[in-house]
Amino acid sequence: MLKQRVITALVLLAVLLPALFHGDPRAFIALMLVFIAAGGWEWGRLNGLGQGASLVLGGVTFAACVLSWALGLHVQPQAALWVPAGAAWVLCGALLLRAGVPGWPQIAAPVRLVGGLLALWLTWLAVAQARVIGVNFLLSTLVLVWVADIFAYFAGRAFGTRLVARKLAPSISPGKSWEGVMGGMLGVVALAAAWVWADARYAVPVPSLYSLLAQAGWPVLLLVVLGLAAMSVVGDLVESLIKRSVGAKDSSGLLPGHGGVLDRVDALLPTLPLALMLYSLLSR
Repeated sequence: MLKQRVITALVLLAVLLPALFHGDPRAFIALMLVFIAAGGWEWGRLNGLGQGASLVLGGVTFAACVLSWALGLHVQPQAALWVPAGAAWVLCGALLLRAGVPGWPQIAAPVRLVGGLLALWLTWLAVAQARVIGVNFLLSTLVLVWVADIFAYFAGRAFGTRLVARKLAPSISPGKSWEGVMGGMLGVVALAAAWVWADARYAVPVPSLYSLLAQAGWPVLLLVVLGLAAMSVVGDLVESLIKRSVGAKDSSGLLPGHGGVLDRVDALLPTLPLALMLYSLLSR
């Protein structure tokens, strides 16, 4: 299993990194279009659709992103979109977690399908717009989620033993603990401070998310990165809640050893739109 995970991760990095750092943003944007369309297919399967209907859902996701690309939405200021999108993620995430696993099947199927497609479309548009802004901005947002997850894992292993662990959401994701969440938050605070220093030290032309926040003051930077780390956990828990409600271990088997696309991007679904919301507000 570990060997399979490592091989898949290396293959993904070999594909993603050249596209990310390519001089033309369209390379990475197109690659993300494929991933998000695959996420649309997985979303159909998680909602009980057959193979054909799930493929159609993936096609609809693909078409929505392509249309947005053709209209140039990824290069236009979208404050009117990102502010309500970010607020909706905070509100809906809280409501879904409060309702728990039994609450998910009570939501009408069309609402679930459309809601998921909107979340995927917003994620693609946020990735595309962030890449147009610059690699430094996009990468700083992506790494925040990865660092929060990695530090949470090791903090949970080190301090969240069975004897002392305080479970975060035992009915949704039994492996997550408050100790892990605290470790993840400490990790993103250290990351933000180091990134702000590196931006200033090397005079990076495109600001990172953290440098933009630091312009509003270090207390703002601290509060916001903690909030983003918390929302990454919300995204992870929401997907776990959905999978548990339908009895699925992974969203698919597209990424051997890692599950599916949704399993890899769940924490990014709320975080990327919120990062673009902050950018639209702070860069005026």
